[in-house]
Amino acid sequence: MGTVSFDFQNETVIVTGGSSGIGRAIALRFGRAGATVINADIRSDPKDKDETQPTHQKIKNEGGTAEFVETDVSEPDELRNVIGQAREYDSVDIMVNNAGWFTRAPFLDVDSSEFRKIHEINTAGVFFGCQVAAQEMIKHGSGGSIINTASISSTHAQTDQAPYDSTKAAIQMLTKNAALEFADHGIRVNAIAPGHIATEFGSGAEKKEESVEAGDLTKSIPLNRPGYPEDLDGTVLFLASDNAEYITGETVYIDGGWQTY
Repeated sequence: MGTVSFDFQNETVIVTGGSSGIGRAIALRFGRAGATVINADIRSDPKDKDETQPTHQKIKNEGGTAEFVETDVSEPDELRNVIGQAREYDSVDIMVNNAGWFTRAPFLDVDSSEFRKIHEINTAGVFFGCQVAAQEMIKHGSGGSIINTASISSTHAQTDQAPYDSTKAAIQMLTKNAALEFADHGIRVNAIAPGHIATEFGSGAEKKEESVEAGDLTKSIPLNRPGYPEDLDGTVLFLASDNAEYITGETVYIDGGWQTY
């Protein structure tokens, strides 16, 4: 089958949560496509197994331009600081709001602090990530692209995941809201919705990795395997590219056909 290559030379990309998993794969792919990549994460060291080199350093070692900015996406001022760093490279052209948190607990057992934490990271992090990026893009006057990480949980409830599922449902609607309001400024806003992805993520990471090794995540997936971070990055680059210039407000499901059941 054919292959696709992208060219993002002279463009600056911010990826939140780019140190590990899905965010790392996206950041590395943008780096290989020539973009300047800013990884905005709470830590630079990857959590992925067999990965020891920080994302920004790996991009540099491969001949690209990248930097790390320590960022807690639940704090809007820290997101604004990342935008300030992007100005060192002229402006931000692409914003990938990927950072997130995962927790699993029965609905009746979730306490208020746990609920607030996941919404501050997942929901508010995406809302203000969209806001600060759009404000900068409008100021710069050259449009841009924003891609948010939603989930199959945006539309499908899963047991013991009410706090997480509700954040991902919110992200899907925020994507539509932002697409509607930013369209006049030449800013497109879309989302990807990963299915069962084998990656370290939040408090359920170890159980998820064990499930992948046991083959549990392949159940009810028509393509008969779990997804991996590298299954997602091509879609993100497509949505950020001029090839998708008439696509906005959409959520692209990348789940191996899981939602067809």
